[in-house]
Amino acid sequence: MSLARFTLVSLILVLFTLQARADEAAPAPVASELEAAFAAAQASMVPGPSEVALLDQAKLNLPGGQVYVPMPHAGRILEAMGNRPGSSLLGLIFSADDSQSDWFVVMDYEDSGYIKDDDAKEWNADDMLENLKEGTEQTNGERRARGIPEMEIIGWVEKPTYDSTMHRLVWSVSSKDKGIASAGNEGINYNTYALGRDGYISMNLVTQLDTIEQRKPVARELLGALNFNEGKRYMDFDSSTDKLAAFGLAALVGGVAAKKLGLLAVIAAFFVKFAKVIGVAAVAFGGIAMKFFRRNKSQA
Repeated sequence: MSLARFTLVSLILVLFTLQARADEAAPAPVASELEAAFAAAQASMVPGPSEVALLDQAKLNLPGGQVYVPMPHAGRILEAMGNRPGSSLLGLIFSADDSQSDWFVVMDYEDSGYIKDDDAKEWNADDMLENLKEGTEQTNGERRARGIPEMEIIGWVEKPTYDSTMHRLVWSVSSKDKGIASAGNEGINYNTYALGRDGYISMNLVTQLDTIEQRKPVARELLGALNFNEGKRYMDFDSSTDKLAAFGLAALVGGVAAKKLGLLAVIAAFFVKFAKVIGVAAVAFGGIAMKFFRRNKSQA
């Protein structure tokens, strides 16, 4: 085992030990699995600034000070957090800056087909919020079956906004465990989407409600750094050959999004419990990545 890997594993182990002492409910198997997942991810990590290829669809100009973890290691990290990553997962992004270690981003690509965006002109935020609440209530059955607390939507953190020129969608809601008063530090997903010819890429920033205003610029910077390849852009759609999505743009806020929101809440709830551990681990992870990247550049 390399010194860098040993240092990271040891650091995460110490952090989990300290966290477990502070919180007796911290499950040792979860700590061990997350530790192993981060350690294994070093083999595939990509430190910024770098251009990250996303399948044959797009490229992400990953900013400096951030680290991208692709599949399958990204999936293993999410599994350690209690989530079930699907086939759409592309990767995870962490900060290597200890002053911004209270967030990470989950990236997915959905091969949905071309999504018509004309319904954005008729959006009613109040109606969309009610749809989200209803959809979340429907997913509570699945949450009960998995032994996860039911959740309820509180309200908008950011109402849905759509840029019809760049074909970008942004929205976010706050949620909490059902029947429990809000404490202000609940986990939250800040959802951003980029539409393409064959589907869409989502980048969901996971943080806490009391820090979301400081972290919105991170999500928007990443959204602006994402570009579909020529031939895969929204404008490249060919109505005579291309597949249309079975839903419109509004479904990315209600409907399709509601089920995903329920599953992502598992990650957000985990993040609140282990935010300090995950953040410091990611900083150590990113620090090692940056040293590795600088070393390789000097050898080139």
